[in-house]
Amino acid sequence: MWTGKYVRSPFARSLFMNMVSESETAGLETQEWYRCGLDLLGDNVKPLFVQSHLDSDTQTFLKRSVEKSGWVFTQLYHSFISTILSPIVSRTSINGFLSRGSMFVFSADQFRRLMRIDPEWRSGRLLDLGAGDGGVTEVMGAHFREVYATEVSPPMKWHLQRKKYILIGIDEWQHTEFQYDLISCLNLLDRCEDPLELLKAMRSSLVPGTGRLILAAVLPFQPYVEIGGKWQRPKQHLRVKGKTWEEQVTNLSNEVFREAGFEVEAVTRLPYLCEGDMYKDYYVLDDAVFVLKPSVE
Repeated sequence: MWTGKYVRSPFARSLFMNMVSESETAGLETQEWYRCGLDLLGDNVKPLFVQSHLDSDTQTFLKRSVEKSGWVFTQLYHSFISTILSPIVSRTSINGFLSRGSMFVFSADQFRRLMRIDPEWRSGRLLDLGAGDGGVTEVMGAHFREVYATEVSPPMKWHLQRKKYILIGIDEWQHTEFQYDLISCLNLLDRCEDPLELLKAMRSSLVPGTGRLILAAVLPFQPYVEIGGKWQRPKQHLRVKGKTWEEQVTNLSNEVFREAGFEVEAVTRLPYLCEGDMYKDYYVLDDAVFVLKPSVE
């Protein structure tokens, strides 16, 4: 479940904000967010692990989230609108309408280290599946000449269009006359009806030889889909074995991805961060972020 560090009065939090230093923010149990027990990883996965750390971009996101959660009247308004709309509108659309709940998966530097590219590296086409408000798309998009995005939420589509990304239908991206140099599937695998079919469709949509998939998955893996504001189990149940983060990473690498025709090129552990509300400064889940390449047939 989502967890947040601070749980205190919004008024007290707002008054306290100016006293919080960057060094204190950086010390909020963040070491655990990136910790990996290498001895618990499979032998073939261990050398592929990339150690990540709390960096300045992540600190900036956390600091901004703490600040925004202290905007008392804004948070009260958001809470009221959410209560009214939640029975009939998805949480994603509510967040898009209110311009809140931005996500943070990785910084520009973390993305480049995982992809093993330098700041000047450029390529052709990026496809970001389930791009949300485009915040994470922007991190990757700086390296591509064309940026495509899919999204089902109308308010989120508006955010993506405003950022000049090319919107493509959720049933169209795999049927174009061109392929993609990078496809990103960030925290979507556990929120779709047919995860294995999605993996196979992404594989066939990559540029042969050089195309890559960057995939983030919240662990422990707990798949649900949101339909009409309610959560339910997907049609296709993707079972990921293991109890620990390391065991599930190993199982995904050795079984799930191989079955879909991929092999792991790199993997790291990162916090999946979300802006907070009047109750918590921010929310965080454990992410495993993989760089995958199609297996040679």
